Amino acid sequence: FYLTPPQVNSILKANEYSFKVPEFDGKNVSSVLGFDSNQLPANAPIEDRRSAATCLQTRGMLLGVFDGHAGCACAQAVSERLFYYIAVSLLPYETLLEIEDAVESGRALLPILQWHKHPNDYFSKEASKLYFNSLRTYWQELIDLNSGETTDVKEALINAFKRLDNDISLEAQVGDSNSFLNYLVLRVAFSGATACVAHVDGVDLHIANTGDSRAMLGVQEEDGSWSAVNLSYDHNAQNKNEVERVKTEHPKSEEKNLVKQDRLLGLLMPFRAFGDVKFKWSIELQKRVIESGPDQLNENEYTKFIPPNFHTPPYLTAEPEVIYHRLRPQDKFLVLATDGLWETMHRQDVARIVGEYLTGVHHQQPIAVGGYKVTLGQMHGLLTERRARISSEFEDQNAATHLIRHAVGHNEFGTVDHERLSKMLSLPEELARMYRDDITIIVVQFNS
Repeated sequence: FYLTPPQVNSILKANEYSFKVPEFDGKNVSSVLGFDSNQLPANAPIEDRRSAATCLQTRGMLLGVFDGHAGCACAQAVSERLFYYIAVSLLPYETLLEIEDAVESGRALLPILQWHKHPNDYFSKEASKLYFNSLRTYWQELIDLNSGETTDVKEALINAFKRLDNDISLEAQVGDSNSFLNYLVLRVAFSGATACVAHVDGVDLHIANTGDSRAMLGVQEEDGSWSAVNLSYDHNAQNKNEVERVKTEHPKSEEKNLVKQDRLLGLLMPFRAFGDVKFKWSIELQKRVIESGPDQLNENEYTKFIPPNFHTPPYLTAEPEVIYHRLRPQDKFLVLATDGLWETMHRQDVARIVGEYLTGVHHQQPIAVGGYKVTLGQMHGLLTERRARISSEFEDQNAATHLIRHAVGHNEFGTVDHERLSKMLSLPEELARMYRDDITIIVVQFNS
């Protein structure tokens, strides 16, 4: 199918969301001016999720992208729950006591988060009570463990990730008398999700990453050009330290089977993830849960399958790697994105495209034709196209949409080719996944 430009735009803009941080008396006290986010599905339904929220009881803002695999159930649960666990981990002892006291006496709770959500961002109402009870158990333990020290952000992020993953596992083992919920908690635990989360508070930026989504900082150099600073490392076979970490956690006799064809046990691309209990539970526990579980679970070949060379679980962890960065005036924006973006674009190009978009300045690069033989007529065409592009370049009102347009539609000259974009967006569902992955992007603009 050939899609017209308006049809392309309506597909690209379907999931876009923007949030501007309010100013107070003309003074913006926040280090974040606002953010743009968007998603483009390749899977049906999409397996990526995104979240953004302002912490109301502590300072700071939370933003995250979540990439699901073996279904979207785990990514969905993590996108709904993780920020509550982080917020609770950051709360001072007195506030935790107030919240527990309010629940105990049936009073209204202090709101912990203000969510910034797109109407399509789903929240599961059915599971909210179950999720709340698990979260409450967590803050009760934090109250009991109170050491009187203020919580370190890095520690809070690590604790929240590990605790949520632990609760996902526990809820699946315990099950639920409600058959719908019982099936839900099992689907969440048996599917998996990676997570890349930013916590921004004043000049303090923490990135907590589990898996292979990425965080990247866009920096404007003194000459006005743009550069990219990595704020996360992929947890996969390309990361030598990560391969070493996995090897040190298992006996030497397993070494040659741990990573095969660049996958964990020959199966899983990310080396860290939420859920995926098939890589965490003992074989006995897996069998017991599946046998006592609902029929849908029993009939599912994927859940019954035991990974090969499975001797000393867990092989997988949800513990994040946390990187701290102190924001500087030249740090203009942050990009959080699932691997669907990074598979198609280099971080340097991402920095330039977003930087030019946000400043509205188009640094004219000399036209590079890299070894192609180009006639004068073709060169004239390229220059004419470039002139047209300057006027239409910033038709997107959303930086994440602008980036997706480039990721899906760029040609060998680095410009957006409408015909290519049209072809990529009109692929039928069953084909789309062969050409690209789900793409989810959040672009956070800083107040320099």
